[in-house]
Amino acid sequence: MIPFYALIVSFIVLRCLGWAGWEYFDSWQPALQAASGIMLLLAASAHWGSKRGDLVRMVPSWVPQPEWVVTVTGLLEIAGAIGLVIPALSTLAAVCLVVLLVAMFPANMKAANERLTIGGRPVPTLPVRTVLQLVFIAAILLSAPGIV
Repeated sequence: MIPFYALIVSFIVLRCLGWAGWEYFDSWQPALQAASGIMLLLAASAHWGSKRGDLVRMVPSWVPQPEWVVTVTGLLEIAGAIGLVIPALSTLAAVCLVVLLVAMFPANMKAANERLTIGGRPVPTLPVRTVLQLVFIAAILLSAPGIV
């Protein structure tokens, strides 16, 4: 849920900065790009911190080398966050991030079905996690000027 809160709060703060005169954020799309990037960077940070073991446990058993997968997905989230805010890359980054989120969804399903925790907090139920994933996908797609 924390990445969701980061997405919403950072979008609101960035839009307020736009209304206050920061011209770059005077439109919803650049604010959503930056907010999506913030959300992705926050999510990626868990791939190396104290929550790493929890993320490794989420990886389905049919996926080989779960520690390597957690590292690579974290790096891809960082690359995607950067790509979203680079105009020449934002559309490609958005499409790649959607593919990544879909590919990572089985881990979220496993975590929900097995009632795993991340950082000691229970993961959202599968219906909630599904809605969150759809919100993340929508935010990423809407943030890319070439898609909307």
